[in-house]
Amino acid sequence: MTELGDFDLAVVGGGVNGAGIARDAAGRGLSVLLVEKDDFAQGTSSRSSKLVHGGLRYLEYYEFRLVRAALIEREVLMQAAPHIVRPMRFVLPHSPEQRPAWLIRLGLFLYDHLGGRELLPPSRALDLRRAQEGAPLRDEFGRGFVYSDCQVDDARLVILNVLDASTLGARPLARTELIGARRDAGVWSLALRSGGGESSARARALVNASGPWVETVLRAAGANSAKRVRLVKGSHLITRKFWEGEQAYLLQNVDKRVVFVSPYEGDFALIGTTDIPFAGSPEEVAIEEAEIDYLLRAVSRYFSSGPARSDVLHTVSGVRPLFDDGAENASAVTRDYAFDLDAADGAAPLLTIFGGKITTYRRLAEQALDQLQRFFPSMKPAWTNGAALPGGALEGLDFPVFVRALGSRRPWLPAPIALDYARRYGARAEELLSGATALKDLGRRFGERLYEREARFLASQEFAVTADDVLERRTKHALRLTPYERRTFVEWFDGARLKGVV
Repeated sequence: MTELGDFDLAVVGGGVNGAGIARDAAGRGLSVLLVEKDDFAQGTSSRSSKLVHGGLRYLEYYEFRLVRAALIEREVLMQAAPHIVRPMRFVLPHSPEQRPAWLIRLGLFLYDHLGGRELLPPSRALDLRRAQEGAPLRDEFGRGFVYSDCQVDDARLVILNVLDASTLGARPLARTELIGARRDAGVWSLALRSGGGESSARARALVNASGPWVETVLRAAGANSAKRVRLVKGSHLITRKFWEGEQAYLLQNVDKRVVFVSPYEGDFALIGTTDIPFAGSPEEVAIEEAEIDYLLRAVSRYFSSGPARSDVLHTVSGVRPLFDDGAENASAVTRDYAFDLDAADGAAPLLTIFGGKITTYRRLAEQALDQLQRFFPSMKPAWTNGAALPGGALEGLDFPVFVRALGSRRPWLPAPIALDYARRYGARAEELLSGATALKDLGRRFGERLYEREARFLASQEFAVTADDVLERRTKHALRLTPYERRTFVEWFDGARLKGVV
């Protein structure tokens, strides 16, 4: 058995919350072990609606504090990672059968002002019969509104937090499962299992940030909690983009739920999400035909030429671990989070995270560390508010200017690839392209925009171990590869891994 050593803090769960906590803790001077049983972001954190937003619909449930906190965090993340957090305008066609116009105007007024908006333009009314945003919509929707939020590459947000945590001294271990934990002489003794066998570690404090598996980890630690998570399945469709312009749409469905229709990876569309109570194994989550029908019906109600079932290219389903507040309707369950700190009678502390959402992950991490402050009196103060994530330190936070400069320095680099690299890596694109002076320097080409150099970079710099790590989470190349191209890349990558050359 391999002994990993002693740590101040062990974090279980390599999704956005666990990665954020590990980063924050490492920056506060703690020694940190981060373990994830699969790849980082493989679960819920890569299966979201890809939004950094306040949650406009949460205002209907009087979640003013949550919306305010999320809107504040929206601005923080825009400045921390302008390459992966991008402003987007959302068009809301008015359907009076669901909500009166005065209620929407009031909601948008609150949305504009609750969070101290500075970086994004305000909401406004829209004449959809005249505005270009109304062109793809059915004639009966002549009135609407437009407001601002942001789109995010959710899996990359996780990876950037893991990368920063590692740079700050944390030890991140993917594909490493916690199989047991016990308190022993004032510390946690941890038993871990990975492809390389079993290992052990000790930690002064343990954080359970395992999302849908939070109660599984509690059992592994011989602990329990009065709090619970409520598992809710959310599914999305990916189709070709079927409208002109960069705007997204927020559609009010007949059941008063909302469905987002967003531009995705350039020429694709992301449609979702559903809210269905889930009781199975999170690893086996999959979309049902009824969900596909539900989403397509919502789109066809508004768009004159929406996608058909045959236009669905991919589907994505995830399990959201919502904090169970007792709400009867899954859509009404709070998106807020709660902590449970178990440290009775001087025992080694166990902090368990229930709920949360991508937008508020940084704030959650900060508050989680504050919960543990008394156990680490020499811990440094909070620091992540205002700190750039890897690649995010762009001059003036001006992403378009950065993209143009990247392309002008390398006129041989095709514009779509330059944009891809800028969006994925930000300022780190310079590291990826270091020494390259021609397209041939990127190595073997596996598909429309996938080259060998990027795959090697992801393996050496971003903890990518399998072809899926590269194609599905570190990038979205899987969307553009043919089955043959994908098989070719998998064979090359697996072979290179076996030879130890990536």
